[in-house]
Amino acid sequence: MKKLLLASSAVALLAGAAAAEDVKLGVSIGYTGPLESIAPAMTAAVELASGEANASGLLLDGSTITVVTGDSTCIDAAAATATAERLITVEGVKGIVGGMCSGETIAQLQNVAVPNGVVMISPSATSPALTTVEDNGLFFRTSPSDARQGQVMADILQDRGYGTVAVTYTNNDYGKGLADSFEAAFNAAGGTVTINAPHDDGKADYSAEVAALASAGGEVLVIVGYIDQGGGGILRNAIDTAAFDIFEFPDGMVSVALEERFANEITGSFGQNPSAAGDGRDMFVAMAAGAGFDGTESYAAESYDAAALIILAMQAAGSSDPAVYKDFIMGVANAPGEPILPGEIAKALEIIKAGGDVDYVGASAVELIGPGESAGTYREVEFKDGKMDVVNWR
Repeated sequence: MKKLLLASSAVALLAGAAAAEDVKLGVSIGYTGPLESIAPAMTAAVELASGEANASGLLLDGSTITVVTGDSTCIDAAAATATAERLITVEGVKGIVGGMCSGETIAQLQNVAVPNGVVMISPSATSPALTTVEDNGLFFRTSPSDARQGQVMADILQDRGYGTVAVTYTNNDYGKGLADSFEAAFNAAGGTVTINAPHDDGKADYSAEVAALASAGGEVLVIVGYIDQGGGGILRNAIDTAAFDIFEFPDGMVSVALEERFANEITGSFGQNPSAAGDGRDMFVAMAAGAGFDGTESYAAESYDAAALIILAMQAAGSSDPAVYKDFIMGVANAPGEPILPGEIAKALEIIKAGGDVDYVGASAVELIGPGESAGTYREVEFKDGKMDVVNWR
């Protein structure tokens, strides 16, 4: 596990100032694949944070950030590994915002980032397996582990009075990890999971899977999947066959795409995804609107924060070398220090340059715990009158 390292201003000053340079920041997320609909907002959020740093002229004595993107595909470990290799060995990135999905994130980390000593901060890879992965202190995430999401899901269902559910999960690290976490929490609370069955992405027909789920029964169908892939296919078939009336949607399903495609047909259904209430989120959403993208999209806030943490850690370390600045990420993310909200990256850079400390709160209420992952809060959403409404925060 990573140690919680609070980078003091004295240590930062000892690191020395770097000459101005063009610092390349990689973004490795699924521009194709099961979550491609949320990739544009995630990328725009990274560019928003980088643009703030560049406009300030304060990063490492005038250094600038250039964002370099690569398609992780979200589900193809080999393709994700090749993307990370290109970003690191060809493009020369000093850090990566990514990966996007858990399995390909593990592949990129173990096969490329760790051997090359490059920092990765994932905004959206949530598998509990990433908590204990060997990372040499190079991996962080701004979204919480699914160990927590499983408990949140169980709490939501219990609070709504549901005692029996059927579960289907995408057959990968993310899907199985969250489905198992949820089942353990739901059973512990006295609930019953009638079936916990995998489904494969990329199929044209999910009638057999839905038939098996319906046969097992349950008041609610929990779809641990991807809206742009099997999860969306399961939902479409379940609606068309009236197999279930109420659905529970974890983070891989909760998105603008879910609202646009299905909201009129899933009244009374509900779900959750990582998000934070408060001034930071509101400020980010307003900034995103001004930049021409939807800041409420899943993992956009976490992407902004991942980029900001890399930028501020570089400033605190006085270096763009990931072997140096990795030890400053926990320090800039947590107290003590001046709280930093979205739009205040220039302010943070100035404080750090002057020898002060910052506590980056950001758009998702960042609070990193060992081993370098977000404590996390979730927004609970519900579908009514063709809209997806936020009804609670957990």
